[in-house]
Amino acid sequence: MRIRLLGTGTPTPSLKRMSSGYLVETGSRKILFDFGPGAYHRLLEAGVKPVQVTDVFFTHLHYDHCLDYIRLLMTRWDQGAGRIPELNVYGPAHTARLTELVVGESGIFGPDLAARTELPLSQAVYVARGGTLPRAKPRPVVRELRSGDTVSTNDFVVKVHSVIHAQPILECFGYRLEAEGASFAYSGDAGPCKAMEDLARNADVMVHMCHFISGTALNPQFEKRNGGHLEIARLAQAAGVRNLVASHITEQMDVPGVRERLIREMSDIFKGNLFFGEDLMEIPVGAPGPRKLD
Repeated sequence: MRIRLLGTGTPTPSLKRMSSGYLVETGSRKILFDFGPGAYHRLLEAGVKPVQVTDVFFTHLHYDHCLDYIRLLMTRWDQGAGRIPELNVYGPAHTARLTELVVGESGIFGPDLAARTELPLSQAVYVARGGTLPRAKPRPVVRELRSGDTVSTNDFVVKVHSVIHAQPILECFGYRLEAEGASFAYSGDAGPCKAMEDLARNADVMVHMCHFISGTALNPQFEKRNGGHLEIARLAQAAGVRNLVASHITEQMDVPGVRERLIREMSDIFKGNLFFGEDLMEIPVGAPGPRKLD
């Protein structure tokens, strides 16, 4: 299993940190967990083509977790030229509606898709890419999930559970992926909760929202529904996680000297391997080791 961070930021526009996106590769699958603005660009920087993506899991439908899905849908279909399987898409309620509003007959790109499938100039490009006429429009395979569901394939198993964040307006999930004898847990956006602790039990890697410096929450609901640095350290320690990745990093803590202090404070609580996430960082499933000194 290979794990890379595509976007470790928040809704705040940034050239350093794109919005939420995580790539897990296992067997023949390239799986995205969330795909917010800028994550597409990082995917290309990671050397992965959109046509290689096989599965997408959305934790919730805040725009900073799904906006680049639109670009992925259109370019994966266009560049795939009818020679790749449809994209598998999983998420909470309204994932199917979101998809239909993008690529459906009455969707916002309906006229674009009609032009690309019906006009001779576009058909010529399609054939040049290896496609065979007539050209079919994109039809992603969408499955809307519920808490307690399990997604099983030949390559991986994903467990689903509601975690606390933006309910009751948005359903929000945490995920646990198991494949090749390894496990990856992802909180999406969440405050510390028993559900996430259970999902992450003895996980090789957990990526968790670290949205503010503990003790500085804007109000009680903000504190309850988001992750502070000390709270996620306690959660990871209680769950027995081996590698904890702090992500969804705000400008508040992304300051030289401050982040090192936060890492030290978290390390006083969490005794596993701790990563302060950065875009394009690769997270080892096992323990990190130093490179050779040259």
